[in-house]
Amino acid sequence: MNNKLLVLVLLIAVLSISFCSSQDLIQIKGSDTMINLVQKLSEVYMEQHGGAAIAVTGGGSGVGIASLISDQVGIANSSREMKEKEFKMAEENGVVPSEFAIAIDALSIIVNSGNPVDFLTNDQIGAIFRGEINNWSEVGGPNLEISLYGRQPNSGTYMFFQEFILGNKDYSANMKQMNGNAQIVESIKTDKGAIGYVGVGYLHDDKGNVIAGLKVVEVAKDMKSTPVSPLISENIKSGLYPIARPLYQYTNGKPAGAVKDFLTFVLSDEGQKVVTEMGFYPVSGQLMEKNQKALF
Repeated sequence: MNNKLLVLVLLIAVLSISFCSSQDLIQIKGSDTMINLVQKLSEVYMEQHGGAAIAVTGGGSGVGIASLISDQVGIANSSREMKEKEFKMAEENGVVPSEFAIAIDALSIIVNSGNPVDFLTNDQIGAIFRGEINNWSEVGGPNLEISLYGRQPNSGTYMFFQEFILGNKDYSANMKQMNGNAQIVESIKTDKGAIGYVGVGYLHDDKGNVIAGLKVVEVAKDMKSTPVSPLISENIKSGLYPIARPLYQYTNGKPAGAVKDFLTFVLSDEGQKVVTEMGFYPVSGQLMEKNQKALF
């Protein structure tokens, strides 16, 4: 074989490998709440599927959904449901989103461990984050100014919390907007007047204990209801915990190929075990039935 022919053969081989790799690579983008969970799911899946390649990045639910609408990702992670206007934008661009609930998150209210307040109602939490309650003494705590920590507007968690807890009203201008759950956790550990909201999967250390410096506040739907903890799975299954929500993955149309294989794993018993290990709660019942219909 002469040198020119050898170079041509090698070039074809390299191009073939690159083409296959780009075809098999699953690009996943979106929710920062979901990034650790989906990275772990991807790692386990790739360990079992030697040729699989998955790239997971964050940026917020809004970024993931925008990437899906422009058909730039195989899967969009979102900690909220897509909005009607987003579905319309997608369809106008030739994208038909399919929705999969892959985990349940108990959005958790956290304060500094030195704070004696043990529970709050939905209304109290909403008033705090709207800036209507500014001192812990107004909710049974010490005479101490409240420091607010939340997410940025491109976050699905920011939008979910605003809709369901703030009643679609504005956040207080004094709320510190953080890049992610971990940043909120670190801030609250060192701020005695702090309060924030994070996904339940961000509350524990490597030994399964609540991270030192944090207190997870129990939440009641109203003053007549019993406060419940997001750390007890039965409170989530029974619907007693009032700030629970599904975490979603969206694809363009019915999944096929590597994307379908990955989602099949995520929704399997093994995948849902990973969900539990990462501190979230597994999907079941009607949500899982809807997933199966969308997948097969």
